[in-house]
Amino acid sequence: MRSRVKMRTLSAFKAVFTWKAYFKHRPAYAVVTGVWIKIQKNQSLTYIDAQVKHIIKGMQPPLPAAVAPAVRWLQVCEEDAGQRLDNFLIRHLKGVPKTHVYRIIRSGEVRINKGRCAADTRVQAGDTVRVPPVRVAEKAPEAAVAPAREFPILFEDEFFIALDKPAGVAVHGGSGVSFGVIEQLRRARPQAKFLELVHRLDRETSGILLVAKKRSALKVLQDQFRERSTGKTYLALVQGAWPANKKVIDTPLHKYLLPDGERRVRTTTADDPDAMTALTLVQLRQSLPPRPLQGLPAMSLLEVTIKTGRTHQIRVHLSSQGHGIAGDDKYGDFALNKRLPKQGLGRMFLHAWRLRLNHPATGESLTLLAELPPELAQFIEF
Repeated sequence: MRSRVKMRTLSAFKAVFTWKAYFKHRPAYAVVTGVWIKIQKNQSLTYIDAQVKHIIKGMQPPLPAAVAPAVRWLQVCEEDAGQRLDNFLIRHLKGVPKTHVYRIIRSGEVRINKGRCAADTRVQAGDTVRVPPVRVAEKAPEAAVAPAREFPILFEDEFFIALDKPAGVAVHGGSGVSFGVIEQLRRARPQAKFLELVHRLDRETSGILLVAKKRSALKVLQDQFRERSTGKTYLALVQGAWPANKKVIDTPLHKYLLPDGERRVRTTTADDPDAMTALTLVQLRQSLPPRPLQGLPAMSLLEVTIKTGRTHQIRVHLSSQGHGIAGDDKYGDFALNKRLPKQGLGRMFLHAWRLRLNHPATGESLTLLAELPPELAQFIEF
């Protein structure tokens, strides 16, 4: 019986809506369960029918469906060729939080020419980049805006900057960090038309970091890093007595994610399908005897030159040899790390000390040096 009454009621209202169609010059009204509702001039009958059905059922009328963001396809032009994927997306997805950019890359939703890719994949001219639907974030709160900051300069001309990055500062925002070196430098130099990172350093690593001031310089410098024609040497303090005859570590690495999304790296074998070749050269610079009164073991200061630029390469390679870097909270000796702050070392002892490269414009050979920061130099001078 109720079904018949409901059908008759719907039929009656459809008749009212038909009547409304003849009076487009003014809104029509219909009464539903004793309540008048206004029928807007531009509403479709399908939407009005839905309103009536919901009202009869004692429900609120539905709102018109919002248009969902669509998948985007970005074409890589010559100007963007050679750029890292994460930087390419950050430039094109204005207003999208960097943490979200990295999340959609890690999840595999971003594709290059229909293939999976990583944040450090280099895009090439003509590539098609698939970008999933993303929502633009509201204006960032004032606290998240990068402050203007200059950093100690080792070298600067019209093509690039070599700065001495302090430990504890990320090179860029993302992955839980609101801003880094590049954002702060751009705020400090609003007149600069172009400032882009040439390479990366871990947040807790100090030392030489290059920033390009022209796209032409960026491409040339990144090509040098990619072709391994640069010489990058770090100073690392490790636990234990490093054997002087141990000079080469040629062990593949495998990158993976922890359940919380944090990146980690481990050594693997050559037959691992996800193995990445990694070559590290090591030279013993100084042996430090044990300090029993301070509870510190023998330690070794090493000059470490990397021939490949893998994530956490030095940290994992040294740790795999039983000589973790002092203060390394991911791959080091956790018991030792707890004792180090009391002895004046409150950070990881890894410093980008020397960089050899060719000038991006003149081709001149350059050697850049960043001396150990005071907190590291003082720890080994006793």
